Amino acid sequence: MPARSYLFVPGDRPERFDKAVAAGADAVIVDLEDAVGAADKASARQHLLAWLHAERHAQPVYVRINAAGSAWFDADLALCAHPGVAGIVLPKAEQVADLKSVAAAGARRILPLVESALGVWNAFDLCLAPQVERLVFGTIDFAADLDLRESRESLLHARSQLVLAARVAGIAAPVDGVTVAVDDPDLVRSDTLHARGLGFGAKLCIHPKQVGAVNAAFLPTPEELAWAGRVRAAFRQAGGAAVAVDGKMVDRPVLLLAERLLVESTRRGAIET
Repeated sequence: MPARSYLFVPGDRPERFDKAVAAGADAVIVDLEDAVGAADKASARQHLLAWLHAERHAQPVYVRINAAGSAWFDADLALCAHPGVAGIVLPKAEQVADLKSVAAAGARRILPLVESALGVWNAFDLCLAPQVERLVFGTIDFAADLDLRESRESLLHARSQLVLAARVAGIAAPVDGVTVAVDDPDLVRSDTLHARGLGFGAKLCIHPKQVGAVNAAFLPTPEELAWAGRVRAAFRQAGGAAVAVDGKMVDRPVLLLAERLLVESTRRGAIET
C-alpha cells in the first residue's frame, strides 16, 4: 500500500538514521537539501552511502537530493540507482526535463516536491513523467513563492489542484507538507485530517513524535467503519438499490466509498499486525 507517513532525517546526522527507521513511519527520507548546509553536502552524501552499504532496512528509504541546477545535483544523481534507495524526492520540481534526468540516472520511484506556482501549474505534466510515484506539496516554500500567509484557506486551491492532477494521471494521492509544531499532536492530527479530507494520501513528518498522529489520522475511525458496515448491510438487504442509511439516501458511489474504508482497514490491520 502507498505510504501514509514520510519521516525526514537530516543527512548530516547519521546517528539518527537508525532511529528514524525505527520510529514507525511508513517511509524515511534522508534529507540532503534543506537540512544540510553547503559545507556539509559532500560529507552528508558519504554518511548516507556508508549507512546504505552497512545494512538493509525494512522501511523504504527515500533521499531528498538537491534541486536541479544546484551545485550538488549532478553528484546526488549517483545515489538514484543505489539498491538501498527506494526513491528520490526532487525539490523545487517544476519541469518534466528535470524528472527525466533523475529517472535516467536510475531512480526507481520519484516524488516531485512541488514548492512553487510553476510547479502547481505544471502538476499534471509532472505526474506523467517517468517513474513518478506521487506528488509532494512543499507548503512553506509554496507560500513564500506566492507571498501568501500560510493557512488552510490560502492553500486550498493549490492542494486541490495537486489532488486532481494525481487522480487524472492515475497515480497515488499526493503527500501533504509538514506541520512545524513538534509538540502538538492535536494540531498534527487536525492538519492530517484536513489533508485527508481534501484527498491527500500521506503527510511529511519532521519529528518522530508526529508519526503516530499522522498514521492514525489516515486510518478509518471506528465511527467511519461502523457507518460503512451499515451501508454495506443496507445495500445487501435492498438488493443493490438506493437505500436510506442513518436518515440519508445513499447509492452506489456511497457504497464504493464504504467498501474502500472497510478494505483499507483490513489491509492496514494485516500489515501492522
